[in-house]
Amino acid sequence: MLKADEIIDLWDKTFAKNINEQLKKEIHYEQFKWHIFSYEKQDCLKKEDAREAFDTSSKDELYVMYQGFPIVFLYTSAKEVVSKDFDSQLDIYIFDKNFTWTYVHTHESMCGPYFYKVI
Repeated sequence: MLKADEIIDLWDKTFAKNINEQLKKEIHYEQFKWHIFSYEKQDCLKKEDAREAFDTSSKDELYVMYQGFPIVFLYTSAKEVVSKDFDSQLDIYIFDKNFTWTYVHTHESMCGPYFYKVI
């Protein structure tokens, strides 16, 4: 089983793999990873389109992590999980166990939510 820091590192390597270190500095990636979406450096779905994509995605098992916390939760039997379940959560990253997509709910009402699927 992967450790939390390994999962966080895999999130970075998967969902921000085309973002170089200089650009990460410019958009303050370490402060908020979701800046890759809000600064439009990574194509993604936004707002209601993001919610719908998340709600209709296959979700047997999910990883859930929060910005700035070295802890990752694994949700099993997550088939019924929907975007509104995370509406009160801030700077949360939800992604499938195979790292094929991620859903992000931010603390900024005008930013996100975002849904990004690896092509």
